[in-house]
Amino acid sequence: MIAIAARGPVIPNFGGRTSSFSCERANRLFCSDWVSRNWGTVLWPALRQHIILTLIAVSVGFMISTALALVAYRRNWLERPVLIVTSILYTIPSLALFELLEPVPGLGLSRATAEVALVSYTLLIMFRNTLTGLREVPADVRDAAAGMGMGPTQSLLRVELPLALPAIIAGVRIATVTVISLATVASLIDNEGLGAPILNAISNDVFKTELIVAGAMAVGLALGADGLLVILQRALTPWTRASAA
Repeated sequence: MIAIAARGPVIPNFGGRTSSFSCERANRLFCSDWVSRNWGTVLWPALRQHIILTLIAVSVGFMISTALALVAYRRNWLERPVLIVTSILYTIPSLALFELLEPVPGLGLSRATAEVALVSYTLLIMFRNTLTGLREVPADVRDAAAGMGMGPTQSLLRVELPLALPAIIAGVRIATVTVISLATVASLIDNEGLGAPILNAISNDVFKTELIVAGAMAVGLALGADGLLVILQRALTPWTRASAA
């Protein structure tokens, strides 16, 4: 007993977990056991928060930009001021925009601040694509709709918007990927999403697995969202597949 105590504490090996922890102590590039142990407490909550941030920003941005595009489609004078404002918002660096929004009453360091900034980056993309899609509807198609007795509202809902869907969804795709990437920076003020483990790994500057996994999850989320939107576009516009064939 004395000889054992002199050699220091004995670390039992419970099913090989000692070797997995040694992976982290050795600072290897990737430790799969760290991923399994931190999935439920770190990675999955961050992924879920990132998805929520993206869904809210894209949904709100879509509603605002679509409403503006529909009005500008009928009232041409509105297009230029909307493009000017949304272009200015789009060109502001994300960190600077977060700093500008933080002192605004009711915002501060919160999810609301992150969402306001993320929504602002979607407006130009979706407004321009929606308006372009509507204006690319052939004039003879609109004339045919009018000849069938459709009013402006019926023509818009039943003819023009469906034909503009490919351009509209293309804008949503670009906006979604943009928001997913910028949401990682939003964690600086909100400490949510995949940016939180990424920033934690960067500040750690030693253990790289957290950075690699969180970064790969952000890339995978962007690719997955884009793929789902492509499937949605194909489902909503079957005539495009027929014309291509």
